[in-house]
Amino acid sequence: MRAAIVGCGLIGRKRAASLPPGSVTVYCDTQPDRAAQLAATHGAAASTDWLATVHRDDVDAVFIATTHDQLAPIAAEAAAAGKHVLIEKPGARTAGELDAVADAARRTGALVRIGFNHRYHRAFRKAREIFETGGLGEMMFIRGRYGHGGRPGYDREWRADPALSGGGELIDQGAHLIDLSRWFLGDFPSVRGRACTWFWDMPVEDNAFLLLETARGQVAFLHASWTEWKNLFSFEIAGRVGKLEISGLGGSYGPERLTWYKMSEQMGPPETLAWEYPMADDSWHAENAASDPGVADAQAMLRIVESVYRETPA
Repeated sequence: MRAAIVGCGLIGRKRAASLPPGSVTVYCDTQPDRAAQLAATHGAAASTDWLATVHRDDVDAVFIATTHDQLAPIAAEAAAAGKHVLIEKPGARTAGELDAVADAARRTGALVRIGFNHRYHRAFRKAREIFETGGLGEMMFIRGRYGHGGRPGYDREWRADPALSGGGELIDQGAHLIDLSRWFLGDFPSVRGRACTWFWDMPVEDNAFLLLETARGQVAFLHASWTEWKNLFSFEIAGRVGKLEISGLGGSYGPERLTWYKMSEQMGPPETLAWEYPMADDSWHAENAASDPGVADAQAMLRIVESVYRETPA
C-alpha cells in the first residue's frame, strides 16, 4: 500500500513513524516547511495541496491528521477517489459531516477507519482479551477519567476555536473515553452530561461530565478535563465477578498498567493479577493492521457529544 499523510503535525509524525519505511509517497500540509521536513526525512514528495494529493496515482491510502474541520471533507474526497482512508479521531466536528464519507465509501468500496488509537494500547488489548473470555461476568459499569492541564497560550490554539475543533475537551480526550465505553458496553440510548468552562478563557469547554446508560441499565460515568494539572488516565471496567483497571498511557501519563481484580466466592479481598508495560508504545503500529473502528463508531460517539452540547446551557 502506498500512502499519503495529510497533516504533518504531531499526530501526522506519529503516523509516519508507525508505517513501513518507504510506504509513504507524499506528505501534505498547509505549512510547507512541515511537509518538506517529513518528506526529506522519509524520502518522499511534499505538497501543500490536499486535493491533488488524494488524487495521485501513486497513493492507495490516505491518513488524515488535520484540524477537525478538514477531516471529513478530505476523507470524503479521498474515498470518492477510491482511496482507503484512516481519519484521526474524532473523525469530524459532527456526526452529519461523516455522511458524505460513508456515502463515498459505499460507492467506491474504499475502506474507512477512524483513529481511536487507545483501543490498541497494550493494556487495552489485554483487557479486551480478558473481557471476551467472560472473565468479568455480566457487565455493570465503567468509570473513566482523562485529562491534562494545557500549556501557556492554550486558549489561543486551534482547539479553542469551535469553528475548527467543533468543541473542547469533550470532543478531544472525551472522544476516547466515549469510544472505549461503547467498545465494552455497546450503545448508550440515554445520554446525560454537562460541558463547563471554568479556567481557560475560551468559547469551548475545558471540562465535561457524562452519565451514559445502555438499554440494560449499565452505566458509563466519565470525566474529561483540561484542568487536570497532573496528566491523568484512569479507566475501570466492572463486572459482577471482577474488575479491570487501566491506568497511565506512558510518558507524562505515567506507566501503562492493567490490574485484574477477580472476586472470590467468599468475597473479601480479590485475587489480583497485574501487568505493567514500561516499553515504548506500539499502539500506532498495532492499529495499522486493524479493521475497526469505522465511520459508524465515530458517528455514534459524535452523537453523544452533540447531545451533551445541546443539554448544556449557553
